Amino acid sequence: MNMKKKLSIFTALAVFQAFAVGSVSAQAVPQSDTASVNTANVESVEVIKEVQPIAEREVKTESTNASIDTPTSDETKTEEEKPASNGGNTTSNVTSTDSTTQEGSTEEVETPATPAQVEQPSVDGKSPVGSGGNLTLYMNSNKMEQDGKTYLAGQPMAVKNGVSYVAIRALVDRVGYGVKYDNKTKETIIISGDDELRFKTNSKDYTVNGETRTMKGPAYQQKNTFMVPLTSITQALNITYKVNQPAKTVVLNLNTKPVASFTISQKEIFAGDQVDYVTSSSSPNALDIVDERWTGRQESFDQAGTYTISYEVQDSNGQWSDPYSITIEVLTPNLPPVAMFATDKEEYKMGEKITYTDQSTDDEDNIVKAVWENNSLAFFEPGPKTVTLTVTDNHGATNTYSKVITITNETLYSFTDFNLLFTPVGQKFTFNGGEVTTMEKVPYTYMDEPSLLIRSNSPETVNTEGIVYKESSSGQTRFMIHHVNNTGKRVKMYVIATNNNPNPAVFEQQNMGFAGPTPYATVAGKLSIDKWFKSIQTGADQKKEYLQPGESKLILTELNKTPMKEGQVISLYSDAYSDYSLDYNVILVEENKDPFETLPLLPVLDRDGVHNRGTYPNATRIIKYDEHVGIKPARLPLGDNSSDPNLVGTDPMAYTDASNAGNFGVLYKITLTNVAPRTLISFNPRGGKYSGVALVNNQLVSIAEGNVAVTNSSEQSVLYRTGLTGESVTILFSAAPGSNLPVNLLFTPLPSEK
Repeated sequence: MNMKKKLSIFTALAVFQAFAVGSVSAQAVPQSDTASVNTANVESVEVIKEVQPIAEREVKTESTNASIDTPTSDETKTEEEKPASNGGNTTSNVTSTDSTTQEGSTEEVETPATPAQVEQPSVDGKSPVGSGGNLTLYMNSNKMEQDGKTYLAGQPMAVKNGVSYVAIRALVDRVGYGVKYDNKTKETIIISGDDELRFKTNSKDYTVNGETRTMKGPAYQQKNTFMVPLTSITQALNITYKVNQPAKTVVLNLNTKPVASFTISQKEIFAGDQVDYVTSSSSPNALDIVDERWTGRQESFDQAGTYTISYEVQDSNGQWSDPYSITIEVLTPNLPPVAMFATDKEEYKMGEKITYTDQSTDDEDNIVKAVWENNSLAFFEPGPKTVTLTVTDNHGATNTYSKVITITNETLYSFTDFNLLFTPVGQKFTFNGGEVTTMEKVPYTYMDEPSLLIRSNSPETVNTEGIVYKESSSGQTRFMIHHVNNTGKRVKMYVIATNNNPNPAVFEQQNMGFAGPTPYATVAGKLSIDKWFKSIQTGADQKKEYLQPGESKLILTELNKTPMKEGQVISLYSDAYSDYSLDYNVILVEENKDPFETLPLLPVLDRDGVHNRGTYPNATRIIKYDEHVGIKPARLPLGDNSSDPNLVGTDPMAYTDASNAGNFGVLYKITLTNVAPRTLISFNPRGGKYSGVALVNNQLVSIAEGNVAVTNSSEQSVLYRTGLTGESVTILFSAAPGSNLPVNLLFTPLPSEK
């Protein structure tokens, strides 16, 4: 038999053996098997015209469009074709380097003899996916370990010029990615979910999702095996790894298990309640989730106690996630509150005070709301009266209790006398408001404390960006700022202070009352006064700003903390002191604009012709009255421009005189040194609806409590009652923005108690 014929027979036999070994090696060999497995080198001879899935030995070079031919003689066999002895491990002759970096060392390591599984070619571009555990690569060896099984790469992991290279086919097969070859561009393609990596032989450049990146070394062919720097794949696909120099290994964290998670929508779970489970799951390899299993799940729990619930999911590769567990506390079912109240009697005369005692209970002692109906302090018509109380606990459960009391035909107090005697401080009652004008005026006089008022209140409704007020001041200064946003945009208001002196200046904020943004002007006005008085009481909110010559800073910064939406109102009161004259600009701009950059570009806005703005000196008015009050009905008018004249000042932007109508922004310090025993001091609006506060003997009193306003001149709100002896009473008052002036303080002798 001639040599040529012999070679043909040998070649055919080799191919047959290779295919036989390849088919036998398609399954992983357990560690308990003792038979070693030879690697199979089956080469494709098909010329690939378009992008085709490839196996490790089918990688093209840039010099040919066809697959690498199967070697036909022993002389052309590669290292890869040699049987792996003692477990199929082979080693490389690449020179090693003593590196301690993540690229690893190339020192040869003797590989233990273990049964091995030969890497299988891809099918339709999809790699046979590993079991999902960490993948261990051995330096200078083609051995790889995963989930207790050993696999052989086409070429050993090697180092060239300090760069660690791996066989791309073997690596992606274990990781579970797809691999293809583009015959047109001569690129090897790795696909992981939505990520695509493209490599070319002998090039340092590769692309990740179309973006060109540079590797530490060029890709190359080694005995028909395509080799790439390990870090090019780990970095592009966010694969973490650890280098173990003593063991000469690189361990890749593949994280291919699916991830299970769930939440329970209820914040609290009570026995017997339906439990709402909300699941979520994902696969790092973008595989479908095909199954799930629960431990400890119940649609409802009959008994209170602690329960642990676990959830797992399985992907289409058959791999289960780690259990995700939640421990829940199932509570004893909430019991609704029990509404209950008592009255001090069952039967009352007309005008007799009724005392209600709330006796409601809750199993968690957490009643958050109580609503009364018809619980008048007294009734002025005879007959049965039904009083109702509804209570709500923190879980929203409610309960209602009603009681009937009887009102007889006898009268104890008239309606007027009862309200004078018993209406609580901070609450209002109705009366004949026409009588007020017949009352004698308290003939008080006043003196002023130096304090400059800057009242920024016009235009009250601001339609465009601009400067709403600008002024210069030194010494004691009070700011009153009250505006509505009508620009159609989200805006902020700022106060900018500028020191145009040759010397450093100090701005000292002494107190602060700020409210808003809110859609309700009356609410903002009342709350700003409330906070201002509290700040005066406590001394809180004090701060200092130091301004160098020529420097500008933001002051009163509570004003610009929160953007104003369309239609919202802000209201601010604050006293301040500066040792040098400072220039102040109050501006309104879009919320994202820099106030310092914008200020030079802003127009000065005109007054609206209705509301007031101006700079007014002597904004603290001292009233001290030493004569008797309360012996007979009397009134003390404020903000009427008669007994209490308006402050006179200027509008510095319009260059005109200004009169402070209503004296908004003025702080009244009233001392009545001789108030008669058993005198009611109350607040009566004369200009319309009013909602605010006052400090009476250093106690904060609402006008009136809650969101209730004193709506007209036929209502009065109780401020104080003197006792059985005469008293000195001090009242601090300032008109709340959003309310109406003038107002009267009323002094009414109390009727005798029965």
